[in-house]
Amino acid sequence: MQHNGAGETPNGEPPPLSFSAAGPIQMATSRVRRFAQEGRTVPQPRVMVVFSAASDTEKQEDAMSGAIPGDEEYRKPAIPVPNLNLGKSLRTLEAPEEFPEVIPLNVGGTYFTTRLSTLRRFEDTMLAAMFSGRHYIPRDAEGRYFIDRDGANFGDILNFLREGELPPRDRVRAVHREAQYYAIGPLLESLEDTQPLTGEKVRQAFLDLLPYYKENLERIVEIAKLRAMQRKARFAKLKICVYKEEMPITPYERPLFNSLRFERSESEAKLFEHHCEVDVSFGPWEAVADVYDLLHCIVSDLAERGITADQQCIGVCDKHLINHYYCKRPIYEFKITWW
Repeated sequence: MQHNGAGETPNGEPPPLSFSAAGPIQMATSRVRRFAQEGRTVPQPRVMVVFSAASDTEKQEDAMSGAIPGDEEYRKPAIPVPNLNLGKSLRTLEAPEEFPEVIPLNVGGTYFTTRLSTLRRFEDTMLAAMFSGRHYIPRDAEGRYFIDRDGANFGDILNFLREGELPPRDRVRAVHREAQYYAIGPLLESLEDTQPLTGEKVRQAFLDLLPYYKENLERIVEIAKLRAMQRKARFAKLKICVYKEEMPITPYERPLFNSLRFERSESEAKLFEHHCEVDVSFGPWEAVADVYDLLHCIVSDLAERGITADQQCIGVCDKHLINHYYCKRPIYEFKITWW
């Protein structure tokens, strides 16, 4: 801030220094000479101090500035502050770690012993990366390398890495999950060509024709749970419509068409649009798989969740549509038992 003019302020102090065309050095000299002639003490300048971290990349956001009320007190100049941000991951080692040829392992409390070359057999795997020497691996009290994972199926992982051995069929799904975790691509490919995963891929190709399948499965569970709780019952019953054709076909029309899809004009199709009076409806779809195949999928998927489901056909919709056309979509009664 600049002030023009000479003299003293009301409190007896000289006004701040001002700059003019004569130059700041000449002004300061004459001012000091005048104070000396009058026998007065030259006031000390006020100091602004800025504290900042000694980092080249960080911005000086928290600068502090101010003036001390006393003319004879000064702030100490800013001193460098050490940068405490290490910027280093705890899981990465600066120097590669050397491993012994035989590796003792503790996988979730289950002990294993294997060769280092076995763990490094496939480069693009989690195990190969862990034992590459670039990453820190914790050890247990006995010095075994610790992996925080359930070790129930880790033996099957090692058997494949040793000699390409695949697990028995009843453990294929569990080992497949472990192979996904450890990112062992060759094992994943081998398991996916083995039952029951191969059949699961074929089954899923059919269910992909029904994008609402999982949503409807959730509705079945929710409705059955709500009804059982409301009625304080051990089981609940639902009506579910499962139909394959896109629209109803009379027995007289069926022999005339050999294709999977029965085509009608857009105006005719609107005459057949309706919703059956059921809790959940599945269909239509275009595939060789029929209604009984979809029913099997529903029951087996519920069983996978631990839910017991029994189903039986109780008739057809039989709703009159137009002229001599009636809805003939089959209706199934599902009995969901909770305990």
